[in-house]
Amino acid sequence: MIPRYSRPEMVAIWSPETKFRIWFEIEAHACDALAEIGVIPKESAKTIWEKGGAAKFDVARIDEIEAVTKHDVIAFLTHLAEFVGPDSRFIHQGMTSSDVLDTCFNVQLMRASDLLLADLDKLLAALKTRAYEHKDTVTIGRSHGIHAEPITFGLKMALAYAEFERCRERLVAAREEIATCAISGAVGTFANIDPRVEEHVAKALGMKAEPVSTQVIPRDRHAMYFATLGVIASSVERLAVEIRHLQRTEVLEAEEYFSPGQKGSSAMPHKRNPVLTENLTGLARMVRSFAMPAMENVALWHERDISHSSVERMIGPDATVTLDFALARLTGVIEKLLVYPENMMANMNKFRGLVHSQRVLLALTQAGISREDSYRLVQRNAMKVWEQGKDFLEELLADEEVRAALSEEEIREKFDLAYHTKHVDTIFNRVFGDK
Repeated sequence: MIPRYSRPEMVAIWSPETKFRIWFEIEAHACDALAEIGVIPKESAKTIWEKGGAAKFDVARIDEIEAVTKHDVIAFLTHLAEFVGPDSRFIHQGMTSSDVLDTCFNVQLMRASDLLLADLDKLLAALKTRAYEHKDTVTIGRSHGIHAEPITFGLKMALAYAEFERCRERLVAAREEIATCAISGAVGTFANIDPRVEEHVAKALGMKAEPVSTQVIPRDRHAMYFATLGVIASSVERLAVEIRHLQRTEVLEAEEYFSPGQKGSSAMPHKRNPVLTENLTGLARMVRSFAMPAMENVALWHERDISHSSVERMIGPDATVTLDFALARLTGVIEKLLVYPENMMANMNKFRGLVHSQRVLLALTQAGISREDSYRLVQRNAMKVWEQGKDFLEELLADEEVRAALSEEEIREKFDLAYHTKHVDTIFNRVFGDK
């Protein structure tokens, strides 16, 4: 994790202190269940909660023990015993390290998901606000980067809203996918621990018991989770790239907010660069890169190996922390985005009516001319606009073959911008409904 791209609440989920506290809670909940079914004394379970719950785990001390044991869970249990005393012999009864590690990892991913869902809610709110603000702000739609037909800037925001709403639904599903607990012992057979212990711990932590856990929770769940984060990151980049293109000097239809005192270039004082959205493109690349090793973790040897462990120690924090930062940054960009309707209209008129070519084409076909001939007539006049800077409407009015099929009034009517925005409300209702 790089502090520059980290926010404290998400970072805290992955701190050693948080991890060890979750480890303790897993062990203590298991002791409650073991006491309930008569495997350990109830007073011992109570003592474990009281003394362990009040303990302030010393990360340096655990590291010191691990330097000798070369085993992180044993180091933690040894340190925990220093607080609990003799009753510590009942901790970790019938459990294996992966029961603690995997369950904890999934708890952390669940908590990270909750923060990411809150991030998405804030982004959705910002997108909705800007969508309605510019619902009727006409701009040019582009395909292949080339002027196509008119749309509205609000539709661009509505598109992003619908996309991130799907992202949210995927993350909810991914959170559910990852919310499983394994307390099944060595190779997952429950030979030395009752399945009721797993059920109790799962319920206490807001999870489900993993149906078959071998010695680890199956990693296809994690592959799904990190792939979902990658898709969300791709949606972040899509919107960031849109803004970057709109901010280009020759376009300048929208622009990142440029704060007082901000500098764009060390050499050129005039520069106002889209640095935030460029940064988002880079962050999205990183989040996507974490999906592949998560998929490669699925193929572990037999009931388990630890080839996944080093991967997850990195991608768990890095993917969630980076995406959390990216979503917050994108929300800020959208909230403060500068929008220039005058530039949008000027750009739309740059090629003097070409954006209405399809309407003229369709009108000619309706007038009885073949589609091939209609296309030829419209295109030959359109090329004069491209190549000679002519006015499209004037060229059509001067074209005898076009005028033979369409009256001047019929041609002029095809240049009405409102024609292209008449269904904006329908689209908005589909996207936002009663939201």
